[in-house]
Amino acid sequence: MLNISENKIEGKIDRHKFQAFEQTLPTRAGRRLAIFLLVVLGVIILLLFMPWTQNIRARGFVTALEPDKRPQTLETVIAGRIEKWYVQEGDYVERGDTIVHISEIKDAYFDPQLLSRTEDQIRAKEMAVSSYMEKVKALDNQIDALNKNRRLKIEQTRNKLKQAQFKVESDSIELETAKVDYAIADSQMTRMEQMYRDGLKSLTDLEKRRAKLQETYNKVISASNKLLSSRNDLLNAQMELNTVDNEFRDKLAKAASEKSSTLAMLYDAEATVTKMQNQLSNYSVRSGFYYLTAPQNGYITQAIKTGIGETVKEGEPILTIMPADYQLAVEMFVKPIDLPLMHIGQEVQIQFDGWPAIVFSGWPNSSFGTYSGKVVAIDNFISNNNKYRILITPNPAEAPWPDGIRVGSGANTMALLKDVPIWYELWRQLNGFPPDFYQRTDGQQSGDAKKAQK
Repeated sequence: MLNISENKIEGKIDRHKFQAFEQTLPTRAGRRLAIFLLVVLGVIILLLFMPWTQNIRARGFVTALEPDKRPQTLETVIAGRIEKWYVQEGDYVERGDTIVHISEIKDAYFDPQLLSRTEDQIRAKEMAVSSYMEKVKALDNQIDALNKNRRLKIEQTRNKLKQAQFKVESDSIELETAKVDYAIADSQMTRMEQMYRDGLKSLTDLEKRRAKLQETYNKVISASNKLLSSRNDLLNAQMELNTVDNEFRDKLAKAASEKSSTLAMLYDAEATVTKMQNQLSNYSVRSGFYYLTAPQNGYITQAIKTGIGETVKEGEPILTIMPADYQLAVEMFVKPIDLPLMHIGQEVQIQFDGWPAIVFSGWPNSSFGTYSGKVVAIDNFISNNNKYRILITPNPAEAPWPDGIRVGSGANTMALLKDVPIWYELWRQLNGFPPDFYQRTDGQQSGDAKKAQK
């Protein structure tokens, strides 16, 4: 029963005769279960103190180490129409091999004699440039001749001006002489009249003196007219000098203006020639884009554009090429919280998709089917997936990566960190703490890692 009473029934009743009584009896199975649970508990406690290697697990994919050895697309430089294919998918091509031929689809380049006709236009325009240059030379000669004629004509006009000035001075002297003669004649006339009144001179002498006075007066008038005419000639000579200078200035200005216009047309023609030569070079280079060639040795992996007669736009991809000679690498992406734990030269375990593996992340030495790699590059800027990209190459001190790996296949990576007890790792995982930050000893660091830490 409940064994409350002090009176024992042990040995007085056969409990096996009563089914309910029998179920209350202790069994050996219960003892074995308790022992088993205690053993399991002990093993678990023991396991909690076993070492565990902290790691950073990330997903990545296989790529090529050199950027120029990664898969690339072959794009068209010009828009065109596919005329003929020279390769098929899976073919091996060498640098410079012809892959596809395209033709023009723009009406500006339909002319089959486009290059020769453009050359004819350039030659015609060059002849126009030569004509303009000859015209400029002729205008220079004309300007030189006008300058010479101007100097001679001005010198001639100045000589005439000097002659007119001398003529004015001569006539002025002649007028003064006539005035003096007239004054003398007038004085003599006065004395003659006095002498006539005194009866010393006859009337005839008086009349002769009057005639002489009139004659000298006429000379004064004539000299005055002659002086006025000379002054008028002087003014005309001055006007002629100004007129000659202005006429030649006008002619020189017209010739200079025509020369400037010719030079403007010359420069415009030269610019047109340069533009057409550039256009001819573009046509020549464009004709070389009708045949797309392989940029490097590799394999044709996929034809994006197919068939004959299909049109493509500028910069549109036609096919993809995988370079033949490349060095494999793995791109892994880690969270920003794990980035400080990564460094150049750090060892990383990799599991490739399609390759059987048994992985114990905490016991890397017990894993099977994983391959070793080393960190060679860490991006300084976050990627589009909000993670940092890390580039891994094969570890030369470990087994080489399988030969059957192809660029683009997936990979699971584990960056090995510090060894800690399992209980500590469970406590860290439950609290969401990051792995412990640590630095390797000098004996464990590679040369690249030391450079990165510096």
